[in-house]
Amino acid sequence: MKVLVTGFDPFGGEKVNPAFEAVKLLPSEIAGAEIIKLEVPTVFGESGEKVAAAIKSEQPDLVICVGQAGGRASVSFERVAINLNEARIADNKGNQPLGQAIQADGKNAYFTSLPIKAMVQNANDHGLPAYISYTAGTFVCNEIMYNLLYTIEKEGLDIKGGFIHVPFEPSQTIGKAVDVPSMPIETISKTIEYGIAAAVTNKDDIEINLGTTH
Repeated sequence: MKVLVTGFDPFGGEKVNPAFEAVKLLPSEIAGAEIIKLEVPTVFGESGEKVAAAIKSEQPDLVICVGQAGGRASVSFERVAINLNEARIADNKGNQPLGQAIQADGKNAYFTSLPIKAMVQNANDHGLPAYISYTAGTFVCNEIMYNLLYTIEKEGLDIKGGFIHVPFEPSQTIGKAVDVPSMPIETISKTIEYGIAAAVTNKDDIEINLGTTH
């Protein structure tokens, strides 16, 4: 089995993006699956194109995209992506789409095909906080997740795909409000690793009560 894991480059004036920094720390093999790591640009359109090209060249079984969600306190596994680009800030090439559909012929929303309950449970079982999120936002993170799932459906690919959001790492909170949460990159990476392990070993999701979700 092969898993493609992507992470965004820094954006919004930040010097680092904990998403790809955490991806870089992942081992080359998790639960017997080969891990392929890819940095993608925080640019509307281009990020999805880079993932699509990597899918063609690498032929992965799972695709997991990772992005930063500053303000969240722990790693969150996204349930759904919506067909909307509504950018609060410009991307890394100055694009700031407002109220635009991502794909004219796409569904209003696509749900992850990853076993995210099992992924969260495995992280929690190893003492790491994680939860299921029901909003991937309307920036490039949502777009890359939407385009991934759109591509899988339209091309009839036998691939499972989804998205993970991660918090700021500590240095990013300097100069911000005192209550802005963060998490060390090593902890973020371990949480992602346990999530991937569960995705590799669980063909179907598990039925459990995860408690309060956001």
